[in-house]
Amino acid sequence: MEQFIVNIIHRPEMVPEYAEKVTGHGQAEDIGRKALLTESLDIFKIQQECAHKNGLKTTIEMTYASLFNDEAVELAKQHHAQYGDEIGLTLLGLPCKEFREKYKTKDFCIWMFSMEDKKAIVKDVFEKFYERFGFYPQSTGSYYMDAELTNYIKEQYPSVKCAVATCWEEGPKAYHTCNNSWYTFMDGGPWAPWIPSKQNTHAPAAGEAEDSGIVAIPHLSRDLIACYDGNGSNFGTHPQNVLRGMIYENGEYPYLYNLIDQFRYQAKFNNGYAYNMMFVGPGWMNKMGRWEAPYELLKKSYEDGCAYYGQLKKEGRLTDMTMSEFADYYRQKKSYTEPECALWRDILYGSKKQVFWYCDPWMRACVNMDQGGAIVDLRPYVAKLNWPVGIGTPHVQDASYPFLIQEKYRAGYFTHYAGEGTIRSAKLRYKSEEVDLCLCRTKAHFSREGKDRILTLDPVTIEFEDLTVKLQTVLTFTEASGAIRIERRVLEMSDPEAEVEIDEYLVACYGTTEYSEDMSSLTLWAQKDGAEEKTIPYEYKCREYTLAEADRVGCVLPPIDTKVCLTCEGRNREGYIREGYAFSPMFTLGYKGKLKEKEGFTTWLRLEKAD
Repeated sequence: MEQFIVNIIHRPEMVPEYAEKVTGHGQAEDIGRKALLTESLDIFKIQQECAHKNGLKTTIEMTYASLFNDEAVELAKQHHAQYGDEIGLTLLGLPCKEFREKYKTKDFCIWMFSMEDKKAIVKDVFEKFYERFGFYPQSTGSYYMDAELTNYIKEQYPSVKCAVATCWEEGPKAYHTCNNSWYTFMDGGPWAPWIPSKQNTHAPAAGEAEDSGIVAIPHLSRDLIACYDGNGSNFGTHPQNVLRGMIYENGEYPYLYNLIDQFRYQAKFNNGYAYNMMFVGPGWMNKMGRWEAPYELLKKSYEDGCAYYGQLKKEGRLTDMTMSEFADYYRQKKSYTEPECALWRDILYGSKKQVFWYCDPWMRACVNMDQGGAIVDLRPYVAKLNWPVGIGTPHVQDASYPFLIQEKYRAGYFTHYAGEGTIRSAKLRYKSEEVDLCLCRTKAHFSREGKDRILTLDPVTIEFEDLTVKLQTVLTFTEASGAIRIERRVLEMSDPEAEVEIDEYLVACYGTTEYSEDMSSLTLWAQKDGAEEKTIPYEYKCREYTLAEADRVGCVLPPIDTKVCLTCEGRNREGYIREGYAFSPMFTLGYKGKLKEKEGFTTWLRLEKAD
């Protein structure tokens, strides 16, 4: 039986982000303003009421500021006793008079502090929680929690078993839609719950030795197409996100319900399990309104959202859990190596676009059926990259997990007059003509055989001047392998005796933003067993090398501790490696071969830790 889980999480954020300036009506900043604190607590009460009257229990993530408020503490105790709500502790909501007087800063993102300050803040917040409640919390969280922070919390406060640990795809896309002012970069993580590794929060643990000791959940459940293509803050199961995205008309927002339903649908690809969450602070329901929406619509949207979850629960199609309850459920339900899969379709723009997301401890990958099944995003989790974040580290704000392929930041299928973008696709050539499969829209069908998750694409028809080719692609993701198998098969040709050339290629680089990194430490190589290996140290010289019957072609990327390679089974195969140049700072790995009717050509993309 399929099971759909929801976490409803509220935080009594006494000084909500953004809200002081609105509530202050142009007065000088005063985060202790009584009107602000009173309104914030009133909104928290309304949010709790919305959940409870629909039969939903919540997790109350107490903020540091709320721990100094007697009414907020008593409300949490009362709702725990009456409704079974969990009392947790979030590392959001740090700003208050007490915090600013002690730390002399307006910083509020816990992962951006120095490690010394992180430890001091954790001690202050957790011990204040214990002082008010007499026990330590089982759940915590933030927009992002770096590995060092998570490991420290688990070591000092072992009761913690669940945490909000990343905000899916909140990187340059979100930054640009906030007037280049929202310095939170955390692209490249899972979109659904996972067990983070001790080495890197984004990368799931491959086994007990890597287990950080917590179950992580994302900050909001996002639209896995709209969020990736644009600003994720507009496309989530937080009703006010949908209002911010202006995805409503006449006070109605069917998109919100469709989004929740599409998450329910993902149970078909994940052993009957699907997950959803709302994580809400009071700043979104300000009496002065938010964005262009009046308070009445803000309140109505949240009431309607909770009512929809409540109706699903009444119908037996949803189970509400607290964060710690979910952590126990998840560890019982999922193994370390079991992947999370999502076959997602556009429910917003009517484009019929379809993508497939795959995530396990070895990789995160996205396949775009609008581009013929090209891989358009690839993160090498296998490296478990040590990526310290915060003041005093090389990455003060950038917590993203680096990519090898990212079509939004590095072009994808490229239409400019020169250069290439990062992508994994194939080209067919016949005589003097060439067609890239990126131009062939298709649809995918999911199946599972043992440890294989299989994506079978509808055949595409490629028309040359005097030849028509019907080609089918099958992608296979094998659990715990770090490999993606791609088979192309010619189903039929208008001339059964004809022969076409296939060129399977990977264009890649590394980075976390749009801007190129220094590629000079990379090494490209082509290898044939029993023969000398050919290498090209990356020097931006546009060099290329081809090796007949190559057993593997690859690249080592020391800055992200990753080795990526292609291997191949196919007739007349030739492996090749290609160095990029300054205007196009990528590298290319590929295999060329021959195909006749009924023949296939199979390649594997493999990821390994470089050392």
